[in-house]
Amino acid sequence: MVHSSTILIVEDNAKTMKLCRDLLELRGHSILEATDGEEGINLARLHRPDLILMDIQLPVMDGQTAARLLKEKKETRNIPIVAFTAFAMKGDEERFLTGGFDGYVAKPIDTRRFGEQIEGFLKPKR
Repeated sequence: MVHSSTILIVEDNAKTMKLCRDLLELRGHSILEATDGEEGINLARLHRPDLILMDIQLPVMDGQTAARLLKEKKETRNIPIVAFTAFAMKGDEERFLTGGFDGYVAKPIDTRRFGEQIEGFLKPKR
């Protein structure tokens, strides 16, 4: 199991945010929280988390735009960003992966698998 990584969750739904936070903290991770894409970008630049879990549909700036902007910046381009959305249709995963995301997790959350899914995107600590 991967331990003590910092994960930035960018999610505007308070219940989903709490569930994600609780599940990841139980696995030993530190959590940063943002409720819109712009705040997510600012926190990512300031804290350089090990992973960003980003909702697609966000206020102020959507997740797709925020991911693209983070991948354009030298200081944040190597942070893995995982798309997190309930609006998964055929072709969406490919669109996410070509649009700046490194992976994809569907909502609703499968609480039994969520921690392992997210940890699969973390780079091993050296």
